[in-house]
Amino acid sequence: MHPSISLSRRRELWLLFTLAGIQFTNIVDFMIMMPLGPQFTALFGIRDAEFGLLVSAYTLAAGGSGLLAATYLDRFDRRHLLLVLYTLFGLATLACGLAGSYGSLMAARILAGVFGGVLSALVQTIVADLVPFDRRGRAMSIVMTSFSVATVAGVPTGLFLASHFSWHVPFFAIAALVGLLGVLAAITVPTLSAHLQTGRSTSVLRSIAQALADSNHRRAFAFSALLMAAGFTVIPFITIYLQTNAGWRADQVSYLYLFGGVASLLVARSVGILTDRYGKVRLFRITALAVTVPIMLTTLTEGWPMAVVLCVSTSFFACMSARMIPGMAIIASAADPALRGTFMAINASVQSAAMGVAAFIGGSLIGRDAAQSVQGYWKAGLLGVLASLATVWLAGRIALNRGATAPVPPTQPQKA
Repeated sequence: MHPSISLSRRRELWLLFTLAGIQFTNIVDFMIMMPLGPQFTALFGIRDAEFGLLVSAYTLAAGGSGLLAATYLDRFDRRHLLLVLYTLFGLATLACGLAGSYGSLMAARILAGVFGGVLSALVQTIVADLVPFDRRGRAMSIVMTSFSVATVAGVPTGLFLASHFSWHVPFFAIAALVGLLGVLAAITVPTLSAHLQTGRSTSVLRSIAQALADSNHRRAFAFSALLMAAGFTVIPFITIYLQTNAGWRADQVSYLYLFGGVASLLVARSVGILTDRYGKVRLFRITALAVTVPIMLTTLTEGWPMAVVLCVSTSFFACMSARMIPGMAIIASAADPALRGTFMAINASVQSAAMGVAAFIGGSLIGRDAAQSVQGYWKAGLLGVLASLATVWLAGRIALNRGATAPVPPTQPQKA
């Protein structure tokens, strides 16, 4: 927790809602690409693997920028940095809406990823700076509801705009919302500069080296990469699979995101409370095991009734969201407070790169037959299941005492 700032509960809540809104626009900007996959493959005449690369371009760029951010995230006032980066992100999103070709859209997606990846790290760092350890699970649940709201409202609204106007319009709408939230952030986010007054003489590169040299940090980074890879071997291709193999119409895809998002929203707060009450590791292991079933079933729904497919997809989104709350609390609590900004920037880089690599590998594992039906999707699902099982084991090997409000001696780790 930032040593010089103590927010009232009311202001803390407004801050968390603002940060959740920033994450919402970031997530919708990324997620809207996936259900538009069939439109892009037809419009630009590209293959599934090339579409996977279009999705990966954002996450890989976010990964690279996150790593670069590790060199400066602890060197600037967090509020000022947030406002500048969020403005640039809005301009990059606007460029996506103005794109007229595969190449120009790819370039705009890379720019959006560059700024979006850093924003994610910065939001998580601000939460860890301002919210005490004993309330961090609830705080993360509020910020993580941005994913649920994105699936409930953001993606279906974006699909509605795309189907009734054009695929350009959702990006224009996101850019406009970024402008409104930028004003709100300027009002609600306090100046966060105490980390600049620590008197550290350590160079930027040495800070990165210190963060990477810490064995607990390395375990947290491996955990973080597997956490994201478990879902993103499957998620980018759900819409393509449903429309080509299950015969869904484009307008029916919004039901998948609507029901899945509502379920995620309903479970988010409960999981946040349970995470603080029963322990981050215990709740994560339960949810990470639970998600393996819908991950696999999602890749095997060809020929199933729509109602059954919606049950599977809803449980998939709910379990994915539920595991992210204790998962991110584990990661945020693993950081050495003196290196938290650097740690979170590297972590955002790791997560983004893992999503990009997972999407690329998932696209490489699937193919098309003569009738253009998706083949081999189950292989991507199996890879996601294995990644989720690996996180169950790795979660218990991460020490959580470092994210506490006050440092705790290494020999007395806090309860997970």
